[in-house]
Amino acid sequence: MDPCRIFAGNASRTLAQAICDRLQVPLGDADVGRFEDGEVSVRFNENIRGSDVFVVQATGAPADNLMELLVMLDAAKRASARRVTAVVPYFGYARQDRKDQPRAPISAKLVANLITVAGADRALCIDLHSAQIQGFFDIPFDHLYAAPVLIDYFAGKELEDLVVVAPDVGGVKMARAYAKRLGADLALTDKRRPRPDAVEIMNIIGDVDGKNAVLFDDVVTTASTLCQAAAAIRAAGAKEIYAGVTHGVLSPSSGERLAKSPIAELVVTDTVGREPGTLPPKVKVLSVAGLLGEAVQRIHEERSLSSLFV
Repeated sequence: MDPCRIFAGNASRTLAQAICDRLQVPLGDADVGRFEDGEVSVRFNENIRGSDVFVVQATGAPADNLMELLVMLDAAKRASARRVTAVVPYFGYARQDRKDQPRAPISAKLVANLITVAGADRALCIDLHSAQIQGFFDIPFDHLYAAPVLIDYFAGKELEDLVVVAPDVGGVKMARAYAKRLGADLALTDKRRPRPDAVEIMNIIGDVDGKNAVLFDDVVTTASTLCQAAAAIRAAGAKEIYAGVTHGVLSPSSGERLAKSPIAELVVTDTVGREPGTLPPKVKVLSVAGLLGEAVQRIHEERSLSSLFV
């Protein structure tokens, strides 16, 4: 069997190279740049006719990242690749996954349509903002979870009297799964706003007094929810407080919030590419290259991915 062919957009080049290193295959040669007017320019510099092609590219802001993925998928399809798989470590534009107010888009469905129409035969993502986004795709879709990577890290810390905390009600299901795997207790923060202009009130459901706490979430952007939850559980008597998040988008304002918060360490994965030296001091990055590499290898060899869905 021919080796899989892995190419990368500019948003995920470092992660793609790490995946290739795990699989001991070279990163594909492709020029992904810009024309003088700023439009995306793509060219594959090697023959991919009949090949099993994987395009690794996160689709978060700026929109150029999404355009790079779409143009690369189209180029690969027109170059007669046998199969083209979109490997999207961070699926951007996922927050609007339903029409919850008048005259609003369902941008997650739009992006799914774009990826499919651009030429993807299959898609692979990690920790979607909402699991039902899988149903927006009309092509085979594999949804992986970063839980094994984060659980291994926090299990290695051997924290005593551990409690897993969901930062909001929507994260309870995820937190329960982490608590079960870590053999920890479960708690959650109930966030309420009595008036539109009032400060949010955080109520803690569960016992965190005298315990070490870990907050788990799928994405952190402003870190506002995480920091408010951390402050609330510290006030409720928690000792050391950590946070584990799959996608570290981290807006410019997040660093200051994290610095002032009681969070001792925020652990994220490398699904979102970052320039070296741009992360706040409290942030530690773990790699999902091994997880994605195993998935890519199994897809290429037509083997089951069931054991990875944990």
